[in-house]
Amino acid sequence: MDNRKFLPFIVIGIVLFIAIIYLSSSIFLTINAGERGVIFRKFGGGLDKENIYGTGFVVKAPWNDMYVYDVKENSVDETMDVLDKNGLSLKVDVTVRFHPMYDKIGYIHEYFGDNYVDKLIIPETRSTVRRVMGRYTAEEIYSTKRSEVETSIIEETEAILQDEANNIQMRALLIRSINLPEQIKVAIENKLEQEQEALAYQFRLEREKSEAERKRIAAEGEAEANKIINSSLTNELLKMRGIEATTQLSQSSNTKVVVIGNGSDGLPLILGNN
Repeated sequence: MDNRKFLPFIVIGIVLFIAIIYLSSSIFLTINAGERGVIFRKFGGGLDKENIYGTGFVVKAPWNDMYVYDVKENSVDETMDVLDKNGLSLKVDVTVRFHPMYDKIGYIHEYFGDNYVDKLIIPETRSTVRRVMGRYTAEEIYSTKRSEVETSIIEETEAILQDEANNIQMRALLIRSINLPEQIKVAIENKLEQEQEALAYQFRLEREKSEAERKRIAAEGEAEANKIINSSLTNELLKMRGIEATTQLSQSSNTKVVVIGNGSDGLPLILGNN
């Protein structure tokens, strides 16, 4: 049997095997946990933004390109100089935590590429922090409205990153510190201390005023009660009360002498005791 007729097929098979081995990195790839892939077909429609490849083994044509994105939660720390409402310079440390929206990797790749952190996350975060803090004074940012400032920064940054044009899921934004020039910081702290002292003094005044008002009302009530009592004390009532007291005294075992008579005020005279 002549095997030479199979030689071309054997050669072709060997060539194909070598080609597959050589191109294996371009044909076979694995998308790991926490990753997503988007494919670019050079001869078939370009970037496929709608079909996102999940974790697992993937086979593709060697002339197509697969872009793999890390979609695990990531974080960026930023230190920036910002200006307050009055143009005073502050230094702010911010941390933003985020991850790409899993099914929007194609759009992120099309508009920003794999360097989307530097092109999108950092600039938008910096811009929002500066814009929000520019609406407040240093004192408000540092003390009186700090919570309001942080909430506004978080809400506005989240809205921008999650917009359908950006497709970033923000997990958290943390303002680690706000640093003022030392002299401004001392001035604000002194002012706040004086305000607290003024509030405490005002509280004491209000308390003393309330106490004085209470005493005035009590005195008026007592005076009114005495007025009512005095108006009811007639001579006849006093005489009757005197007789009752004399009677009770005469019945006491400690009384030795009781003399009934009229004093200058018409009341009985009581003489004698222990």
